[in-house]
Amino acid sequence: MSLLMFLTGIVFIFLYVLPGTHSWGKEGHYITCKIAEGLLSREASEAVKSLLPEYANGDLASVCSWPDEVSHRAGWRWSSPLHYVDTPDFRCNYDYCRDCHDFARSRNRCVTGAIYNYSAQLSTYKNSKFTDQYNLTEALLFLSHFVGDIHQPLHCGFLGDEGGNTIILHWYRRKSNLHHVWDTLIIETALKKYNMDLSMMIEDIRTSILEDWPSDVPAWESCGVNQTVCPNWYAAESISLACKFVYKNASPGSTLGDDYFFTRMPHVRKRLAQGGVRLAATLNRIFIGGYSLLYHLPDDIFPECSSNTICDRENQSAC
Repeated sequence: MSLLMFLTGIVFIFLYVLPGTHSWGKEGHYITCKIAEGLLSREASEAVKSLLPEYANGDLASVCSWPDEVSHRAGWRWSSPLHYVDTPDFRCNYDYCRDCHDFARSRNRCVTGAIYNYSAQLSTYKNSKFTDQYNLTEALLFLSHFVGDIHQPLHCGFLGDEGGNTIILHWYRRKSNLHHVWDTLIIETALKKYNMDLSMMIEDIRTSILEDWPSDVPAWESCGVNQTVCPNWYAAESISLACKFVYKNASPGSTLGDDYFFTRMPHVRKRLAQGGVRLAATLNRIFIGGYSLLYHLPDDIFPECSSNTICDRENQSAC
């Protein structure tokens, strides 16, 4: 093993084991990526294992929370806006050109833009012309994580409440916020209520993919003609779910309990399943044939937007 690879592995270990904030929670990202691993083609599985840091021992799921671990650390804060895309309050729809920008209104800096970017980077796999241009290990970890994030409905929530982060309430007797409920607490509560460990929940979702949703899976997997990824559709689904189910009966100061849990947990299970199926399908498309013939990334990896389509966060009535 080269000194460079060794040092890269040490850096990843150091960053990964430190405590940090999470989205979908470590459990949610682990579930999504573990489901995806079981659906990879042989070529995609070999490519993924070759790109993983050595300490992952070939297990993508074990490092799927890495982007959360580093997002608030010096040198990585630029990645924080890439975990979500906020939408105008109560519009209940998503538009890439209106919504995909950071607080400085820099285009393409949101979770959908990040998925386009890192899937394009991974498409250069085994192309010697890009050897020194991209860190494909980071690209793999970011893409795998962001596909999970975009399926958590509040990662496409409202601007005004920061995706539910400012909606302070109680989850049973525990003070929390709505975003954290969906990132972590619903899954944690399910594990306790159903006396399950994480591996049992994963198998339960895998069984549902095979027995309850088999007719839906082809639609989950598919993108448009000649499209490798289609995150705009995933974002549109998430904001629709947020409006119909997530925000409903979850006002500031309220207490959420069994009624909310039992009616929302099915949506959490399905979004975890969709995230896993779609991550696998995306990686299978990227690594088909195991080699890229690209000489440079195309200029149009992001959806085209005119100069006046960025929403002014201070004037949402113009969005």
